[in-house]
Amino acid sequence: MQQPSAGSESASDAHPAPPVASLDKRVVVVTGGASGLGAATCAELGAAGARIVVADLAKERAQRGASQLSENGVEALAAAVDVGDEAQVQRLFGAAIERFGAVDAVVNSAAIDVTAPISELSAADWERIVRTNLNGVFLVARQACAAMRERGGAIVNIASTASKRAWPNASAYHATKWGVLGLSHALHAELRPQGIKVCAIVAGGMRTPFLLDRFPDIDPSVLQDPRNVARAIRFVLEQPAETVIPEMMVLPMRETSWP
Repeated sequence: MQQPSAGSESASDAHPAPPVASLDKRVVVVTGGASGLGAATCAELGAAGARIVVADLAKERAQRGASQLSENGVEALAAAVDVGDEAQVQRLFGAAIERFGAVDAVVNSAAIDVTAPISELSAADWERIVRTNLNGVFLVARQACAAMRERGGAIVNIASTASKRAWPNASAYHATKWGVLGLSHALHAELRPQGIKVCAIVAGGMRTPFLLDRFPDIDPSVLQDPRNVARAIRFVLEQPAETVIPEMMVLPMRETSWP
């Protein structure tokens, strides 16, 4: 068999790796975008050139988040939305398309929790958590599909290590995050032929108000900076057109909610 000469072209030279997908001018809707991981994601994607829709339940928080992005040279739109309300989600996408002309990606980061044993968890709290954490992901993803039908795009759903194992006093949160993970994989299988990528980010504990405000005794040093998870989201969105990442787990080195 003839061996290639030292100067012959290698396979990698003949077929160079495709470039990453640019986020420049892409329009990204981030729910829960005014605080915690959502805010870190808005900043990270904005720094990569994306145009950001900061969607949050509180209008004032969304406006502050969008203003901070604008001060850093990021094109940003603030939108107040209850993701569990179908009409509000429709208005969110309408506002994004009216302002920017399209929606290229969504990051479903909005989530709530009530820490309580099931004997103390009210039916109203259960429904409120499911409405935000699971119904909201469904409604935003469905509207995203309509916006991306002709052009393709990406949906990133923030799951949690709570979608992989369980601990006490978080039954509603676990139920919704397991649901988000299952929904993400189902949509990954369904939407690939339409050119829409779907990824679930399974995030371990982060130094965000979601944990720190509710658990004052937690050791922040065992948690991770939300900006690290935001970088993982950016990595997913920058994959070349020929590649999709259906699930990614991002864990702090010292926190042990997942082995």
